[in-house]
Amino acid sequence: MNIKKTALILMSLWMTSIYSQEILPVSKAIELALENNYGIKIVANTNKIAKNNTSLLNSGYLPTLTGNSGITYNRDNIEADFTNGQSTALNGAKSSRYNASLNLNYTLFDGLGRHYDYKRLKEEYNLSKLQARETIENTISQLFTVYYNVSQISENVKTLEQTLAVSKDRITRANYQFEYGQGTKLDILNAQVDINNDSINLINARQQLINTKRDLNVVLGNSVVSEFGVETDINFILDIDKTNLFNKMKENNVTLLQINQNIMINQFIIKANKSGYLPSIGLTGSYGWNQNNNNAASFVAVSTNTGLSGGINLSWNLFDGGGTITRVQNAKITLDNQRLEKESLLISVERDFHNAWDDYQNKLAIFKVQEDNIITSKNNFDRTEEKFKLGQVTSIEFRQAQLNLLNAELSRNQAKYQAKLSELNVLQLSGELLNVQF
Repeated sequence: MNIKKTALILMSLWMTSIYSQEILPVSKAIELALENNYGIKIVANTNKIAKNNTSLLNSGYLPTLTGNSGITYNRDNIEADFTNGQSTALNGAKSSRYNASLNLNYTLFDGLGRHYDYKRLKEEYNLSKLQARETIENTISQLFTVYYNVSQISENVKTLEQTLAVSKDRITRANYQFEYGQGTKLDILNAQVDINNDSINLINARQQLINTKRDLNVVLGNSVVSEFGVETDINFILDIDKTNLFNKMKENNVTLLQINQNIMINQFIIKANKSGYLPSIGLTGSYGWNQNNNNAASFVAVSTNTGLSGGINLSWNLFDGGGTITRVQNAKITLDNQRLEKESLLISVERDFHNAWDDYQNKLAIFKVQEDNIITSKNNFDRTEEKFKLGQVTSIEFRQAQLNLLNAELSRNQAKYQAKLSELNVLQLSGELLNVQF
């Protein structure tokens, strides 16, 4: 009796938590993932680095300005013979020199190398935005997978609870029938075995639900701290046009956009490497201050000079041992490979789109069949239950009808969410996943 009371208390606590928990809508889950998912945060920081690289400060178009200064101190032993015939000898003669300068260097022309490097950096920033979009799409896709897994298991738990309730009603009825001599002890034992099996299935499903909610919270960046439930209503986008989506796939698929971006980047790399064929022209300028404190053997005791200097220099590497030629040739080969990769990728993406579309249509059809199967199984169970109460069917036949209904409901739940995930896969391949309102 104590065990039964404990079980009832635990069941009551479970039901209380179920009905008191807040529902986490799909739209809110997406919002939390975009704000808190660590993968999205990391790729956002990477995108900031790429943006910083496109700054004028990293373009090579600005001059460099350096400051230099120094002190030199000498202590020498000197023997000096002068032109007038005199001579002198100094021990420990001291002298010192001080200098400071500002030096400006600016490249006026470098064969257009920095021009194309700067364009490359801008395209790399655009590529990083596409990579960020790909990460977001994959994260949202992962979110949907886990979210709808929670939804499916939540519905499975409710179905298993209903099955257990029917089994408990059955054993109650079997006990009454046994007391009034209308049943056997075997009927009670069979009902108890079925209750045990249904209880085990329910316990496992509840634990699976808890684990899957933890998985969902990981995708959300561990941002949900309270008990929560999820939506179980599914709306399909039934007006999807395959031809329209296929055309959008060619224009907006993030993988295809990235390979196009890489081709553009490599074109700028080729042009930047060709700058090695041209001369570079630089501008130099400096302002300096120098002071010399000479020893006694010198004609001038102290000299100080300041002044500006400037100039233009031209450098032309007429032959660098073939390094520039090799870099240009290799960049061209890389560009050819990228174009071949694009053609191969386009074939693969088109195949994946058609496969995903057919898979979506098949799963949607299976879901509709499973819904019809629910109606048939429910009618069969209701009629079998009526006959079981009248003693016209055995407990084994009643249990089979019960299991048929249970399996039909579980299969319907699985088919529903698989069809929705297939639909989302089609949208992701076509580049429309982030444009759909949920």
